[in-house]
Amino acid sequence: MHLVPLIIVMGYIILLFAVSWFSKSLAKRDGAEGYLLAGRNMPMILVAVNLAGLAIGGSSTIGVAQNAYTAGISAGWYNVAWAAGGILVGLTVAGRYRKMKIATIPELFEKYYSSAGRTIAVIGQLLVQITITSLQYVAGGAILTALLPGVFNPHTGMLTTAIVFVGITLIGGMWGVGLTHVVNVIVIYVGIIVGTLAGLSHFGGFQAIQMSLPAQGPWFKPLAGVGVMIVAAWFAVMITQAFSTQAIVQIAFSARNEKAARRGFVVGGLLIMPMGFLSAIMGIIAAAKFPGIVSSSALPKVVLSLNPIVAGITLSGLWAADVSSASGLLLGSSTLVIEDVWKRYFRPAISDKERMAASRIIVLAVSVITYLLATTVSGILNTLTIGLTLTSAYTVVLLFTMFVPGLCRRSSAFWTILTGILYLAVWEFVPATHIVPHPIYLAWPVAIATFLLVALADKRAARIPALLELVKTAE
Repeated sequence: MHLVPLIIVMGYIILLFAVSWFSKSLAKRDGAEGYLLAGRNMPMILVAVNLAGLAIGGSSTIGVAQNAYTAGISAGWYNVAWAAGGILVGLTVAGRYRKMKIATIPELFEKYYSSAGRTIAVIGQLLVQITITSLQYVAGGAILTALLPGVFNPHTGMLTTAIVFVGITLIGGMWGVGLTHVVNVIVIYVGIIVGTLAGLSHFGGFQAIQMSLPAQGPWFKPLAGVGVMIVAAWFAVMITQAFSTQAIVQIAFSARNEKAARRGFVVGGLLIMPMGFLSAIMGIIAAAKFPGIVSSSALPKVVLSLNPIVAGITLSGLWAADVSSASGLLLGSSTLVIEDVWKRYFRPAISDKERMAASRIIVLAVSVITYLLATTVSGILNTLTIGLTLTSAYTVVLLFTMFVPGLCRRSSAFWTILTGILYLAVWEFVPATHIVPHPIYLAWPVAIATFLLVALADKRAARIPALLELVKTAE
């Protein structure tokens, strides 16, 4: 039953709950803003580990190893793409986001575009957030199934994973997520590095593993496994989503100041980069030594063949990756619903106490929805990158807003986001539209073309001047 690894993982979970409980007093200090945005007082190091913890989730570990099980080392480029997104946000817009003093991207869309833009934006953002969150359950379920196959199956493993995510998020809010990310990132690095080195040593090193792999495979070729076009798509998708996904930009909103936001995103991006290739090596080891298994179990299967203590440390790292991602995503979804739906349309005068209570209820509701969606997911990275394609429309709107405001019109946000949603729906349900390897290759042209057409058709200028004056001082 792998008792030693189980004890180590359970000890790690208890530590996370203890840290989250400690952070509860910090969250209470600033009321609902403390719960959702850490009182806008996060130092640079917490911004960095928040971003790294969010990025190095189940998709960036279990998902990369799953892909590497058939595609080899090239699967590791996924994390490099994520890192590039974080670094570019830090170098360009993170400080501007902090200066705006808003809570959500849809809120910005209403202030500078229209209420219709806010409505369609929150629908799209929730679709993206829910898709990403569901994938963390798939990865967490795979870990528990490998850990205790006699007790858990993928479905009960996902349910248990959800309970842990929700508990940590409910207790501490953004402060809880931030402080547990410090623990998570340390555990992730120690666990994945120790597991990779131990796996290589246990199975005889690179040469022995290479001799055990199926011949003619792309195992150690830098790009051939997944292909140049898919790697390019990863960069396009992950850079795009880093600019506009609520769970990510909420970290910038929570920073102590513009400098903390900028530097935190750059450092966080550097922390993300190495983990993909290490996870890919684990997937390659699984392909060599455990042919014929379910690909999502590739990484846990290798880990559990190692020394029990090493296995426990590495599995804790995998769980850390999962917990860190899902907690931030759940909080981001709660912020969207509270600020852009409940407060905007139903209770504009909502009290701070009611806002905190509603935030926790929404965390529970989103957890149920994402768990149900997770039961239908098979390929982690494929589902994730298709879902994140929708963020291209948001990023186009944001970049025009900040850098080419003269082309912004009152209806620009609404039509650009709506077209993005419709395009992705057509891609999913009309296979004849698959004329490129990945939807991101058409998503950007569609979004840019829509924005420019609206600029020609709508003569009403967006309300951008106040924003421009505000962000000039963030440079």
